[in-house]
Amino acid sequence: MTTMLIAMIVSALLLLLLITLAIIFGGPRKPVPMASIYAPFKDVDYSLLPILQRCHMRDRIALAYRCYPAQHPHPLGERSILFVHGSSASSNSMHPLALAFANAGYTAYTLDMRGHGATGEKGQIQYIGQLEDDLADFMQTLAIQGKVSLAGFSSGGGFVLRFAGSRRQHLFNNYLLLAPFISQTAASHRPDSGGWVKIGVPRVVALLILNAFGIRWFNALHIANFAVAEEAKQYLTPSYGFNLTQNFRPMTDYRANIAACQQPIALLAGSEDEAFHADQFAAIFADAGKPIAVELIPGLGHIALSLDARGTQAAIAAVEKMYTA
Repeated sequence: MTTMLIAMIVSALLLLLLITLAIIFGGPRKPVPMASIYAPFKDVDYSLLPILQRCHMRDRIALAYRCYPAQHPHPLGERSILFVHGSSASSNSMHPLALAFANAGYTAYTLDMRGHGATGEKGQIQYIGQLEDDLADFMQTLAIQGKVSLAGFSSGGGFVLRFAGSRRQHLFNNYLLLAPFISQTAASHRPDSGGWVKIGVPRVVALLILNAFGIRWFNALHIANFAVAEEAKQYLTPSYGFNLTQNFRPMTDYRANIAACQQPIALLAGSEDEAFHADQFAAIFADAGKPIAVELIPGLGHIALSLDARGTQAAIAAVEKMYTA
């Protein structure tokens, strides 16, 4: 056995050992509960919250969703909007936004994305790309008529951006990003998203290496923990597995993802966003060759954007502008 061969075997064994240690011991730490993210929802009036309905996906899993019928006809014809919630959350977190759009003449849908709320196993999906398949199945099954917008908040906004740059982007007429997660390498990123999430980076690196070789046996392992209190875990999703973490966000090459978008896009954020550097959003899209309309709402933080009337009315105005531009 040659010296070079021995060195290769030793290197391979060492890499295998490091991967094993990273998988076992490199998981995410538990973050300190971040009340500014989940506590504001305690004050939301849910008296008009629609019941959960079910729509079966291609694997027969039932995706849970809520429908808010338009309270009056839209003057420019039939309009609908789908809302994708943020990390750890579910459809009820989009209630104020959906209600406001229904009162503006839109039929609004809020989804429990797979791995959240009442859809599937919390924190888990079967493969990267399943969330896109679910959204396409939802649109095909409900056969929504007229013009349709897709909106997403925070990590849900990142996923909406992912979809807006995909081969299925023409399923929607336009896209609304609400304080979206872009990337941990983007200028908008704050460490740990302002304290909201802890990522097990060593485990992520190990799983990325294994996935590059087609080994996906360990993708259910948790790599993200969210800063939710114990009492909130009964209705939130406290942790994500590898597949969900990788899917519920833009593509890794977020610049290429942005550049691939062909439909109209608008972005809203609060000027006081504590999860992201909101003042960097416009430059990120411009640098990727896709300058878009970005509006920062003065005085609003991350969660307030989706709950405060100033945020909901700005969201309606942004979608209306995309249709009339």
